[in-house]
Amino acid sequence: MRGETSMKQCWLDIRSAGESAPALCQEALHHGFDAIVAADPADLAPLPPSVTRVLLLSGPELPGDFGVADLIVVDPAVHGTPGQLAQRFPERRFGACVEVTDQESLDAACASVRRDPCTVLRFRDPTYIPLEIVLAAAADAPGLIVTELERAADAPVHLGVLQHGPGGVMLAPSAPGEAAHLRDVVTSKPGAIPLVTLTVTGVTHAGMGERACVDTCTYMEKDEGILVGSRAKGMVLCVSETHPLPYMRTRPFRVNAGAIMSYTLADAERTRYLSELSAGDTVLAVGADGRTRRVIVGRVKIETRPLLSVDAVSEDGQRVNVIMQDDWHVRVLGPGAAVLNSTELQPGDRILGHLPQRERHVGYPIDEFCYEQ
Repeated sequence: MRGETSMKQCWLDIRSAGESAPALCQEALHHGFDAIVAADPADLAPLPPSVTRVLLLSGPELPGDFGVADLIVVDPAVHGTPGQLAQRFPERRFGACVEVTDQESLDAACASVRRDPCTVLRFRDPTYIPLEIVLAAAADAPGLIVTELERAADAPVHLGVLQHGPGGVMLAPSAPGEAAHLRDVVTSKPGAIPLVTLTVTGVTHAGMGERACVDTCTYMEKDEGILVGSRAKGMVLCVSETHPLPYMRTRPFRVNAGAIMSYTLADAERTRYLSELSAGDTVLAVGADGRTRRVIVGRVKIETRPLLSVDAVSEDGQRVNVIMQDDWHVRVLGPGAAVLNSTELQPGDRILGHLPQRERHVGYPIDEFCYEQ
């Protein structure tokens, strides 16, 4: 049940919600949550069968009636393992809850994820190493792993541990709106963007100026880079330094991007100037097939270098310009992920680009008159 981020489950924990529990449940149902977790079977009774109704036990005794619970989550050290309880109550589904606080409880968590159909994990200490160990122990195991979050903003980190994360995350919201935020965070995933083929119309030595190298915290693929353009409605795909050249080693984390005033995409919607980027920001890495992913900027190197101005045009006549460093190790991508040295571009060459359809104000798309030249 573990897979891509888009398939991850969202669980709502209402055990400490008090009088706000009904409203929080309605919000979770509206946003398509997969499960709602309660400590009292009575709190699950109003919920529809379209959501998994989870009873998470905290006391030492099993309740006399599990009510409508679809899944009962127990402490194996107190209540017995889910497998043992399933033998006693064959009509019920059981899972385990383990709080990881030391080596003994970490071992118990590793045993549970290999053994039980569902394991809910809570980690006491502010480190992701125990989660890494548990996920490694669960490799190829079929059970569902759900980790408890302190806040919705922590979800991307949990889901990115060991590049696949747990199968779901659980949040006890402190206020309305947090459930919706969690669902947005969990399901948010950059999609593909349309790339077009541009035809180079002119290449000019532009003189000296400042250019920006964008160094990311990610190894980029050989057909991957970032989109850069002098105008917000037209950008060129500049490839990462993953391809060897004499005199210097490859730097697969880097895109020698363009002049400092150039636009790039921070995500599928918002543009940023290269000069605005700094450590901790994100940019959109784009592949030659249009696939995208957000990557973290580690630093931006701005230095004075000779510049090259490349003009191109789309099939429908839209003009595109990019100004980049005038050196052969600065490259762009062409159709079929062809790697083209910028200094060898000539009129008639074909390169890949992207044509955002709306104008921009402080990076956000808007509908207003704006003419760039």
